[in-house]
Amino acid sequence: MATEPVRALLAERGAHARGLRRVVDLLADDWHTLAELVRLPAVPRRTVQELLTAIGDDLDTSGDRYRLAPAHAADYAGFGVGGDDLVDPFGALLSRHTAQLRAILADIADVPPPLAALDHVQATAETALKRALWLDNTYDLAGRTLLCLGDHDLTSLAVCSVNPDVSVVVVDVDDRLLEYVDGRAAERGFAIRTVHADFRFGLPPAVLETADLVFSDPPYTPEGMALFAGRAVEALADPGRGRVLLAHGFSDRTPALGLKVQQELQRLGLVFEAILPAFHRFDGAQAIGSAADLYVCRPTSRRPVAPARTSIYTHGPQSVEASGPGSKALEALVDLAPRPESSPPPKPRQPGWAEPVGKGAASLAVDLSGDPGPWLLRTLLACSPGRMAALVPNNHPDVASEKGQKGLASLVGTRFALRFLRSTPDGKHCVVVADQVLAGTLDTGGLAVREVLVRAHGKLGNVWREALVTASRGAVTKREARQRIDEAVGDSDDLELRLVDLPRHRIAALLPLISESAG
Repeated sequence: MATEPVRALLAERGAHARGLRRVVDLLADDWHTLAELVRLPAVPRRTVQELLTAIGDDLDTSGDRYRLAPAHAADYAGFGVGGDDLVDPFGALLSRHTAQLRAILADIADVPPPLAALDHVQATAETALKRALWLDNTYDLAGRTLLCLGDHDLTSLAVCSVNPDVSVVVVDVDDRLLEYVDGRAAERGFAIRTVHADFRFGLPPAVLETADLVFSDPPYTPEGMALFAGRAVEALADPGRGRVLLAHGFSDRTPALGLKVQQELQRLGLVFEAILPAFHRFDGAQAIGSAADLYVCRPTSRRPVAPARTSIYTHGPQSVEASGPGSKALEALVDLAPRPESSPPPKPRQPGWAEPVGKGAASLAVDLSGDPGPWLLRTLLACSPGRMAALVPNNHPDVASEKGQKGLASLVGTRFALRFLRSTPDGKHCVVVADQVLAGTLDTGGLAVREVLVRAHGKLGNVWREALVTASRGAVTKREARQRIDEAVGDSDDLELRLVDLPRHRIAALLPLISESAG
């Protein structure tokens, strides 16, 4: 019989054939793309393709769309689910929140494009809203702080649309995303704060031990899951009462990968209070059925996070399998690093800016060959020596165009003069050379900005005040400086942050205000 290969495939799957039976129902119902056949029943792409092959000539195709040929659909009637599925209670709630769903759909349509190097795979709008409804129905969110470690899916906006009385903090490495969330939150009056960080190099001090709940959809490597989960525990105000909520997915064809992740989470002392299967759905990630589980984790302690490898992703220059720039590129970087003639060549440093970089050194060479975009600016802000050379990708957004180069130079221009050596030492890389700008060449406003840049790891309110006093050579008192800051920004939350932790767009808006306040 023509249907025997399908019968055999379902029998081989045993008790786990239900997902494939749902695929049969979809094919019998109407045309569906391969992406839909993967995402709707949460079945890995390879498994769906095996079913399509088994159906063979009884399948109609049109481009990337499939259906059972109408003449043969009745032959497969016994292979479907054969009844109603159990209703997902939070999925069912979506129909009561159509206004919020429309807003989320519009937000996702305009969100900055995903970056493959950061393992961005967009969750569906329904998933973002479902997360928000689950959080609001599970926890008492009013007056609480929810921290989103990474938020390209815009879970923060969805949660505030469901419960505007929750305070949300978004910490992300993608400056584009932080600017986008800032803008949307301001339009709607949502209590959302954004802070920049790359979790491999630590959390900003301002978010440590502050959150009641932490939500994250990390990279699905064991290294990425362990790092994000560890940072989540660090961010909880009270680990005994807080919860860490994680998205994670793996193919049912490769359960060993799921085991490795769960082992990493257990090493952090996390108890799995619940694992809700296929809770999250994505436009992509077909290898894992375009779906991921929701892990509800309870910490049993606050264990220190081990120093992280920069390779935590599945794609790009910072993937687990990435090999790095090679020794010749690093040798060329050292040769190009500006330094006093009497000093030895600097050894290339790895990225990181949790503390000032290169204290006591005459010059600095930094390997930023894996920079996804924000590392170069943060390294310049953290650089202690007056001279630096950095190796970055040739297509880096700050070096690949005149606009990008001018944008970076405008931010650090009172501290460094920059030279961009494109396609150096090879076609894949660029060396950015930074030489200090002499204070004597700057006016009072430029001096104040320079003082803030030099002390990018201090609390901004304090650093700005001292910069005004220093730039005026004591003519401005600390009290007068505080008054000028208040006139410029009022009671801004940014004054409690470090400059190095501010999103890039807020740094760009702040520096002219610092200059004007010194006048």
